[in-house]
Amino acid sequence: MNILFSSKGDTWDAELDPKFGRANGFLLYNSDKNELTYYSNEQNKNLDHGAGIQAGQQAAKLNASTVITGHVGPKAKSTLQAAGIEIFTVGEGYTIKEAYENFLQSKGK
Repeated sequence: MNILFSSKGDTWDAELDPKFGRANGFLLYNSDKNELTYYSNEQNKNLDHGAGIQAGQQAAKLNASTVITGHVGPKAKSTLQAAGIEIFTVGEGYTIKEAYENFLQSKGK
């Protein structure tokens, strides 16, 4: 399973970015391989319009099955839903690891 986090850094201890479309970057966790990979979102972060749509398209290109973030705007939400990507929001103030643990608890794991 590929889980994409909106992130302010490139480790499990990084702060979850509360903004999906304008996040600093994304951490992709491949749970099958136990691999964590960072992707910059610099190209979308500063767009005047369409940052959420572009971020959603990037999530689809990275084969994310789930996005974990603080907030997803309506256009990003539509893009993610059209790609069949689950959205899990946790709000602000979480590390990537804490957000992931919250997600697992919600799934009963």
